[in-house]
Amino acid sequence: MIKRLRRNFIIVNMLIVTVMLSVIFGLILFFTKADMEQENIQLLRSVSMMPKQHGRPDKLPEDRMPPSVFSVQQMRDGKYLAIGQEVVDFSDEALLETLYNAAQSAESETGVLKAYGLRFHTAPGPMGKSVVFADISDEQKTFFRLARTCALIAGLSFGVFFFISILLAKWTVRPVETAWNQQKQFVADASHELKTPLTVIMTNAEMLLDGAHSEEKRMQFSESILTMSKQMKGLTESLLELARSDSNTERIVREDVDFSRLLSEAVLPFEPLYYERGLSIDAYIEDGIHISGSPQQLLRLIDILLDNAMKYSDPQSVVRLLLKRQCNACIFSVTSRGDTISKSDLKNIFRRFYRIDKARSMNHSYGLGLSIAVQIVHTHSGKIWAESADRTNIFSVKLPLES
Repeated sequence: MIKRLRRNFIIVNMLIVTVMLSVIFGLILFFTKADMEQENIQLLRSVSMMPKQHGRPDKLPEDRMPPSVFSVQQMRDGKYLAIGQEVVDFSDEALLETLYNAAQSAESETGVLKAYGLRFHTAPGPMGKSVVFADISDEQKTFFRLARTCALIAGLSFGVFFFISILLAKWTVRPVETAWNQQKQFVADASHELKTPLTVIMTNAEMLLDGAHSEEKRMQFSESILTMSKQMKGLTESLLELARSDSNTERIVREDVDFSRLLSEAVLPFEPLYYERGLSIDAYIEDGIHISGSPQQLLRLIDILLDNAMKYSDPQSVVRLLLKRQCNACIFSVTSRGDTISKSDLKNIFRRFYRIDKARSMNHSYGLGLSIAVQIVHTHSGKIWAESADRTNIFSVKLPLES
């Protein structure tokens, strides 16, 4: 699909370029040719209006005739007189007669004799009509040279634009390709995450149908089914939350949120959970920090970071929370002790379904929490990042203050 989209982009772009180049160079050739023809016709008209020499009203002054221009006039005795530049053989009476008659029989007073490469203009005179001819071979050569130059420039321009179109197609389609690959990876990962609990549920359900097992075993099978069902419910809810964020169907209602108070209240439910795992929370929360946003989503963000720290902290360690002002923003960070996160994992840890190998266990972690946190932070025009060194992991969020 991506290749077809890129190819269609190049085709459409080159069609537009072809039409534009054709119109531009076509207009250049058209107006250039029209100007040359008009100048040549004006020259013929000016020559036809030149005064005759004294004593020879039937003859134009040869020294004033422009280059490649001559005049033909029929005399009283029926012969034809040619004056000017000898573009054709003036001694050929039949040729002069043919040229003269061809010009006289034309529908308009100005035209072109293509067979002879001449443009003519018929004008009345005291001795009868005279016809002024001009050789247009130089005009045609000039036009053909211009047309050849335009064709060469158009060909080179087409090649350059084709190369640029390829680069633009790659650059333009890259976000679509990234989204497409992420979608395929998302579907594959979601299918994998759902496959395991479904397999467990089906296996335990089959065991329940088998009457050979004791009541105690059947109770264990039921508990296993319930556990896996809860896990699937949590995964499905996370997937739906991400889907709503991606489709922008979930519009948040912004309000003034006392983030200091919200964080203080969010920590309380986690204290007994931390205590059960041998952990403790040390919080420093600066008072009076207000931001504009959704209290529900901000609370969800806090829960994700606290839950993440609880799952992956060393036993008997202290998780430190920090909330402070920084210029026109506030910094909220969660610092915990645990395995050092590598640089490659730090780049990918916010991706969907990404989990560090050591964290791949049945601890109700789907690799979606940090992805949801990213969506919430972006919705609130903030920034989220992670740092890790010397077994100390820090997840930080920067949010703009309420103005």
